[in-house]
Amino acid sequence: MTESDRERASKDRFARNEAIFREVNERVADVMDSEARMTNFLCECGNLDCVEEISLTDEEYMKLRSNPATFAVVPGHVLEDVETVIEETNRFHVVKKHPREAAIAEATDPNG
Repeated sequence: MTESDRERASKDRFARNEAIFREVNERVADVMDSEARMTNFLCECGNLDCVEEISLTDEEYMKLRSNPATFAVVPGHVLEDVETVIEETNRFHVVKKHPREAAIAEATDPNG
């Protein structure tokens, strides 16, 4: 496997890891109290060891899920090789996958 192949495999794995965290958060959203002002979700970064939480309002979460290529991550958990920050708050960053990784995110979208 060439260096380029290893790098691509790593980026693909990163995108799949984020999709796993998104699926967990979808299940959290399914059972959350619709009256809740804020709900804690897992950081959706690609690091499988990450267990940090992000507090989102229902509106923030629904906006995030409206695009299968967007994810909420803890500030500092952005991997610029596969995603771009499109929104920043003091609690989280919204990242959008680059085209190749976006295709993986869309293919694994539980709402798709």
